[in-house]
Amino acid sequence: MATIAIIGSSGGNLYNLGGDNPARLLKEIMLQAQAADITVADIQFIAAGASMDRAKPDTQASLWRMGSEGPERSSGGTLSEVNDQAKQVDDEIAARITTGDIDGLVLVSADPAGANKAAIEAAVAKKIPVVGTGGASMAAVRSAGAKVIAASGTTGTTNRTRAVSYIAALAREWGTRYRPVIGDLQDVSQKPVWKNINLKGIMIASLPAFIAMALMLAISRIPGLEFFGDVFSAIIGALPVVIAVIAAKKVSELDEPAIIAGLIAGVLSAEGGILGGIVGGILAGILVTYLLGFSFRYRLPATTANIVSAGFAGIIAGLVVFYGLAPLTELLGEGIRSVIDGAVAFSPVLAGAIAGLVIWPAIIGGFYHAAILPIILLEMEQVGTSFFGAVDMAGLVMVSAGITLANIVAPRRAGERSVAAPGFAINMGFGTFVEAAYPFMFSDKKVFAIALIAATLAGGTAGLLGVRGTAYVPSVVAPFLSNSPVGFAAAMLVGLGVSFVLTLLVNRVAREA
Repeated sequence: MATIAIIGSSGGNLYNLGGDNPARLLKEIMLQAQAADITVADIQFIAAGASMDRAKPDTQASLWRMGSEGPERSSGGTLSEVNDQAKQVDDEIAARITTGDIDGLVLVSADPAGANKAAIEAAVAKKIPVVGTGGASMAAVRSAGAKVIAASGTTGTTNRTRAVSYIAALAREWGTRYRPVIGDLQDVSQKPVWKNINLKGIMIASLPAFIAMALMLAISRIPGLEFFGDVFSAIIGALPVVIAVIAAKKVSELDEPAIIAGLIAGVLSAEGGILGGIVGGILAGILVTYLLGFSFRYRLPATTANIVSAGFAGIIAGLVVFYGLAPLTELLGEGIRSVIDGAVAFSPVLAGAIAGLVIWPAIIGGFYHAAILPIILLEMEQVGTSFFGAVDMAGLVMVSAGITLANIVAPRRAGERSVAAPGFAINMGFGTFVEAAYPFMFSDKKVFAIALIAATLAGGTAGLLGVRGTAYVPSVVAPFLSNSPVGFAAAMLVGLGVSFVLTLLVNRVAREA
């Protein structure tokens, strides 16, 4: 029976997508591992009290280890103290890897230069398979020479989808039979329900619905397929419902009752737009939790408890928005869109250039998913495309692709080619994993400056040509999901071309030095 160790942390973006509940996150991985006949031999997981993007040395944190009955909190303190404790565990896991006691590693927003350095170095030396998520950390792990067989960013994932991807890759590597477990973990968190309210996590999880809407818009523009415009309109109308369901489920951490409550609340909140859906879903999630607890305390039958909690929670939350908050949420959404439209109308080139300039610092600093992505979704709610979405694709995805492509064509050192290739392929093929450029940007300030310059020029081009679109789709598809395929492609080529050429020149100078 193969054995694995789970190492990492609650992460930055991951914190909003399940990392704030380490017990559930770790149990999901163990559940899927058990289904593949894989044993979790050890755990080293740092759970911070806030996103790592905002955490400070004195932020409260805890260290999770493998206990006799599963994952358990072994110690706590400030983040600085817990990191010191984690390094001792890191040495223990590294020793077990060296002796052959651990056959594979699962990295969850790991820290290859800090708390997980020894284990990762041991994994590199032993050439054991490594899987994981966390764009920046996995790029660094791959750069260190680890045998990475599955890696991705965190956006749009859940505890379950991440766990399934980890174990599926390991099962394929070891030839183990594996059938994903799709069931309830039966362990609703005991923390106050209001602590589960996370607007960023709700918006990120809703992203696939917006991509589907953009796809229908693109299809409706094909001659003879104009009737798909009705499908596009239907999806726009359904967006508040989708978001309400996600919000209710995330807040309550329940399955079917939350989904039903969110559906009812979303339908009644639709007039308030996606912000109305968020408010209705959050209220439904809070109410379904308390109503379900009330039902069980008074020993109502399970069927009745579901009806009372899901039905009443959805109706009450939906009516609050329907009769009270919908005009306010709709007005707020329109206000945000008006500010963006006004800035673009005042000076399209300047607006695009500024957006391109700040988008790299925003994603590195952890502000992208908190501010820019919600704005993209608010823009897309009305017309299916977004100005910031165009800047995202041209200034982030294509610039990252250009930097990695240059390091494939003419790297400074031969080993950098293998680091750059997977990131370039994912960026071009799927429109995500911009973190692939981090190893090159952080190791040379000139390459970092190139990313800013290329993104600024790409954003300015997007503004000049008046393009709107979306990221998170294959690069060859993205122009057709925009309002101007030619203009969108031009902005993408500027981002790709400038970053590629300038990185080639910097690499050449470095090789000749």
